[in-house]
Amino acid sequence: MRLSGWMCAAVACAFVAVSSPPAHADSSADPLVGAPGLDDAYYPLDGNGGYDVQHYRVGIDYDPPSHQLTGSTGIFATATQALRRFNLDFAGPEVRMVSVNHLPAAFERNGEHELTVTPMLPLLPGLPFVVTVDYAGPAMDTAGEGWTFAPSGGAFVAGEPHSATSWYPLNDTPLDKATFELHATVPAEWEVVSNGVRTENVVRDDKRTVGWVTTKPVLGYLTTVAIDKFDYLEQRRANGTPLVSAFAPNAESRHRETEQRLPEILDFTESLYGPYPFETAGGIYLDADIEFSLETQTRPIYAPKIDLQTVVHEIAHQWWGDWVSVRHWSDICLNECFASYTADYLWPERMEGKNVDEDYRETIRKHHDNPKFWDIPLENPGAGREFTSVYYRGPLFLHALRKQIGDAVFFPAVRDFLAAHAYGNASMPEFRAFVQSRSPIDLTGFFDAWLNRTEPPPEQYLLLPSLSGP
Repeated sequence: MRLSGWMCAAVACAFVAVSSPPAHADSSADPLVGAPGLDDAYYPLDGNGGYDVQHYRVGIDYDPPSHQLTGSTGIFATATQALRRFNLDFAGPEVRMVSVNHLPAAFERNGEHELTVTPMLPLLPGLPFVVTVDYAGPAMDTAGEGWTFAPSGGAFVAGEPHSATSWYPLNDTPLDKATFELHATVPAEWEVVSNGVRTENVVRDDKRTVGWVTTKPVLGYLTTVAIDKFDYLEQRRANGTPLVSAFAPNAESRHRETEQRLPEILDFTESLYGPYPFETAGGIYLDADIEFSLETQTRPIYAPKIDLQTVVHEIAHQWWGDWVSVRHWSDICLNECFASYTADYLWPERMEGKNVDEDYRETIRKHHDNPKFWDIPLENPGAGREFTSVYYRGPLFLHALRKQIGDAVFFPAVRDFLAAHAYGNASMPEFRAFVQSRSPIDLTGFFDAWLNRTEPPPEQYLLLPSLSGP
């Protein structure tokens, strides 16, 4: 995610603090009941225990004038324990019917997003099963926290850390990636864009049905659908990777010019972090009043107030956040520190010839004596504070780390770290240990000062004298 310029500046000035919610205590001691949450320290009721999802097949029919959303989602999973009852995460329209292995199942909704399912026959550990959830009703406008109405009359989905629960049921946790397909039906004059490769775009009478398939595993908040009267830019990388980008009505012409540089941006990021990990790429350019862009997998969503650096940021997320995802939300620096460093330091340095050492020095000098600049740690910033210091202090940390261990260690280490966790999850402690294994320098004090403390690092870790210039 990247905040729009003014909002990012506002965050850097205000340093918003939000108190953490109370920890969730597991309410069920029954060994045949899947846990209603996975006890993430920030969002303890996110995700569910007892099963592992392999694939989502989402079907929706949406009528923009009435906002009526009708859906049928198939969830293909494997039980990891015996289950007589389990939960899904869903906050969308009214549920009409649930089946498990094609047999009717009892269900109830509770809490903000819990859908509790009781199958007719208990599920056995190690065996696959399929859940089908049918639902229908008016879609609610979440204003950038899920299903969101567009000014044109269309709709789109965006939000982090949550958004998917607003339009389909799932296991909404970073720990359960799955492949994803969408089949969406809309009035014929509307277009539908989503993740992955478009497999179908058929008009029958007054209806259009569009299919999109993502063959690599994806997290819930990284899935999206956008319904609007788009026009398209189709490109192809030199290696043949197809690029499909969509532009909502009234999207600025400069955005199309920026998106024409997508092959160049992908080549650049690939040179840093290894081969592009997905089968396609692109972007979805909105005409909507949201203040952030989001790294939805293969095809980021862009707010109107963006620039080239925003695109570089969201493309970097395809490696940091999408290919390798956080293990817990306290690990958010893995996503945002690297995406911000790529866009704010590495691109200007390597593509524009900028002296980023001087930028680093100037930023440190400007904020060294400002306590609020340092009061949210980069590692484990706290629930509700994930999207603050990682943007404005994350690039400083990574630049200092790079200077501490040298380019010859830094770049191979981050590239190899990603490859070691490909299509999976990673944590900040794992990153620290991995980089330490590549460096003869004891980095314990450096990491603690930059990631865990809430004051400026000591002089030896700021490395100001060793950087270029006086």
